[in-house]
Amino acid sequence: MDQARIEALVADLRKVLPFADQSQDDLEWFVSQSEERRTPVGEITVKEGAPADTMFVILEGELRARRENGPADGPVYSAGAGDVTGVLPFSRMKNFFVTVRAVLPMRTLAFPASKFPELFQRMPELSQRLVGLLTDRVRTVTREEQQREKLAALGKLSAGLAHELNNPSAAARRSAAALRECLQRIRVAGRNSNLGPEDCGLLAQREEQIRAGLKPANYKDEFARVDREEAIQSWLENRGVAEAWKLAPLLADSNLTNEHLETFASAAETSLGPELTRFATLLEMERIASELENSTARISDLIKAIKEYSFMDQAPLQEVDIKNSLETTLTIMHHKLKRGIEVTRDYAPDLAKVMAYGSELNQVWTNLIDNAADAMGNTGKLLVRAVRENEYVLVEIVDNGPGIPPEVQSRIFEPFFTTKGVGEGTGLGLDVVHRIVQKMRGLVTVKSVPGDTRFQVRIPIQAAL
Repeated sequence: MDQARIEALVADLRKVLPFADQSQDDLEWFVSQSEERRTPVGEITVKEGAPADTMFVILEGELRARRENGPADGPVYSAGAGDVTGVLPFSRMKNFFVTVRAVLPMRTLAFPASKFPELFQRMPELSQRLVGLLTDRVRTVTREEQQREKLAALGKLSAGLAHELNNPSAAARRSAAALRECLQRIRVAGRNSNLGPEDCGLLAQREEQIRAGLKPANYKDEFARVDREEAIQSWLENRGVAEAWKLAPLLADSNLTNEHLETFASAAETSLGPELTRFATLLEMERIASELENSTARISDLIKAIKEYSFMDQAPLQEVDIKNSLETTLTIMHHKLKRGIEVTRDYAPDLAKVMAYGSELNQVWTNLIDNAADAMGNTGKLLVRAVRENEYVLVEIVDNGPGIPPEVQSRIFEPFFTTKGVGEGTGLGLDVVHRIVQKMRGLVTVKSVPGDTRFQVRIPIQAAL
């Protein structure tokens, strides 16, 4: 590289903040050790998986970096003129984990990492600045990954809750539609009945007698139900009831016996068909009302659990009932646990309350229970235990999954460390658990052997928060 070109690149390099006040000789040395690269729009400057052996100083243009072999919605990193990227001093990165493409025509200086020792000796002040850039980058990436972990967890939780809410809300909607059909059926039956006023009292009396002795239908199988429908249909047809095939299923669902039907017929006489329709429809409406009550109660319970889980409208730091906190989390996680996980609860009586950030504490239980469910493959046994241990409340989340390999147990609380497959975990769930518990001056540990993985969380009763 001729002297004129070196001087031109030094002038460009002085526009990059960390290099601005460095000596001419040092900048000329830096340029002489670097390779000037030009990258057209769309071309790759760094390929995912390539050895991480180069630091880049961007003189012109802009780049975008992302994991092209990862999920489609993975994070995107950007850098432009004046930025220093790639491998920085003291970075432990062995291979580039992203693919970098130019989004504007780029001109960079590529400085080999093998020259870092000489760089430290010649330009110690620049080296300190580059280490500072590395620290800022690690902090930024960690914060972004933690945010993505929280969003991913929130997405999974929201999807599960939406599914849980959808079932009772759909049932309530079906019940409301069925009630509308019942009302129409009663109107038609009323128009077709010719029962006189003097007979209404007797029929009402018979109806109350029948209602008092009714029991819910309990057919052993569908064949038994069909047989009963056919028997009722024959009974109706023998008495000249029109559209007996429509009325028979209603009477079978109401579990009316032949004795009930004979008692009713003796009072209804010629209006047997319309009056039986009316009576059976009223019985059906009672069943629908019960289903509506159950469905809406389930929705109310879920909404209450959501409010308790997030500690909505409550102070962030307060006395927290650990048992209620665990139960609320189990309700929120029901969509995942109901697939085949048997939950056992073991709560000590009169468990002391703790001073804690309630919504954050629920995040701890959610992450531990979610990990346990994943470890068991959504089929197994989960123990949730809470007891008093000296000045702490000890909570144990225990699963009977395959366990955590001994060689990695000491690392599972490290940021970005995960035992899950590629794309299945970010390695921040247990880091979040560790940070929240540490914030409460508590302690989280793990003991694991195949068939018994036990996460233990100790929360001080009188926390110095």
